[in-house]
Amino acid sequence: MTKRTTDPGQTSFEHALVLETARVTEGAALAASRFMGLGDKNAVDGAGTEAMRTLLNSLDIRGTVVIGEGEMDEAPMLYIGEKVGNGQYEVDIAVDPVEGTTVTAKGLPNGLAVIALSERGGLMHAPDCYMEKLIVPPPAAGRVNLDWPVEANLSVIAQSLERDVEDLMITILDRDRHADLIRRVRAAGARVKLIGDGDVVAGLAVGVRGTGVHALMGSGGAPEGVLSAAACKCLGAEIQGRFIAEDDAMRERFAAMGVDEKRVYHTDDLAPGKQMVFSATGITYGELLSGVRRFAGGARTHTLVMGYASRVVRFIDTVHLEEDHARVTIRV
Repeated sequence: MTKRTTDPGQTSFEHALVLETARVTEGAALAASRFMGLGDKNAVDGAGTEAMRTLLNSLDIRGTVVIGEGEMDEAPMLYIGEKVGNGQYEVDIAVDPVEGTTVTAKGLPNGLAVIALSERGGLMHAPDCYMEKLIVPPPAAGRVNLDWPVEANLSVIAQSLERDVEDLMITILDRDRHADLIRRVRAAGARVKLIGDGDVVAGLAVGVRGTGVHALMGSGGAPEGVLSAAACKCLGAEIQGRFIAEDDAMRERFAAMGVDEKRVYHTDDLAPGKQMVFSATGITYGELLSGVRRFAGGARTHTLVMGYASRVVRFIDTVHLEEDHARVTIRV
């Protein structure tokens, strides 16, 4: 792996915005958490999106949303192409104000608020379609191939981690389309962790040791693939993806956007930026991030924020006193 050098001029964008970006996902998570467990996923999404948009507009950026809630006629705010901020740094932005609206509405694990920022052109404008994905941890980066049989990739991952295939845990979305993939992974000896939603946090967990998962396989949303690529780039993990066209209309959209459905896209194809900030804040409890924990007059959040060029990864545990006279006893 080529050693990455740190250019002081190159990191100025990240140094200026990395903590401010954490504030954006914290605000979205706090707002969405007020509707956690109430069964209304639209309320969850609306609250998180509105809070994220308000905070983005307070940043020292001139930002363009390239991955958002949908096209302008489909999303009232944080739509693709929307301009946010009123400052000096020109950035492209990928957002998912609430990844896992259904799980958050039901109070289930791994709901989170997530965002990635890069310089202009640093994040691929991906079509809203499915993508076949393979995400592996840093030791296996550059050693796997999406075109290989599942069994071959499992063997390489195991060798890279210096363990047996039987020791691997592979995350896969629990969908009917993955029945054969699940069967083959289990037949090879690896175990499968099925998830209902949230393949961004699942891919993020692959890049962090101690989470108990060693790869993500199967198809999920392409926009989420771009967010995962930003995270993988900061962590040294790898994503490989192939866009899936389900009909001729989508193939026409691919052609208009310059997307090749036969090509395997790698981390640097999906997130080519030389500067990258990624932030995720837990809304509901998960293996990687604790959810929002409320108390009288305030709340506590848990955030992972990273900078690529600045080579920094921070876990931030924050207490927010939301009422003027709120008091809390701080404990570890």
